[in-house]
Amino acid sequence: MNLANILTLSRIIVVPIIAVLLLDDNVLNSLIAAVLFLVASITDYVDGYLARRMHMESDLGKLLDPLADKLLISTVLIMLIPLDRVPAWMVAVMIGREMAVTGLRGIASEKQVVIAASWLGKYKTAFQCVAGFPLLVHYPIFGLQFQQGGEFFLWIAFFFSLWSGWEYMYGYARSIFSNG
Repeated sequence: MNLANILTLSRIIVVPIIAVLLLDDNVLNSLIAAVLFLVASITDYVDGYLARRMHMESDLGKLLDPLADKLLISTVLIMLIPLDRVPAWMVAVMIGREMAVTGLRGIASEKQVVIAASWLGKYKTAFQCVAGFPLLVHYPIFGLQFQQGGEFFLWIAFFFSLWSGWEYMYGYARSIFSNG
């Protein structure tokens, strides 16, 4: 257990707290959930930085980091559906993409094929995080329309989700056919 893994675990621990806060839709709960989400999103960058730069990489971290990302983003998006802050169809497509890519990576690893994270997938995650904060805030504050900003960035995240999902599928198919 190292600092990078502790930060990753903290991201997992905050997920149910954010979910519970969103059960009672009000400005205060939305702001607290948004701040927790922002801090959790920042820990994703920090734990990766620490793991690479301070040589804290571990098998546990390699397992937990993508799991923490998927739990955080998926939970927030799902919890925002009944609050009418995100379209259910878009969330279904984005989570479906996550499941498909995760399954594809599992199949690929059995065939000794490594499907590394691409820059498109990293952009997808970054834009999901950028969208999540204003979607969680939701309410106009100081004249700022957080919901509209969140929707804008969610569309960008959706675009990168589709593009990166296609890239993973195409890359896997190409590697399978080129290897026999």
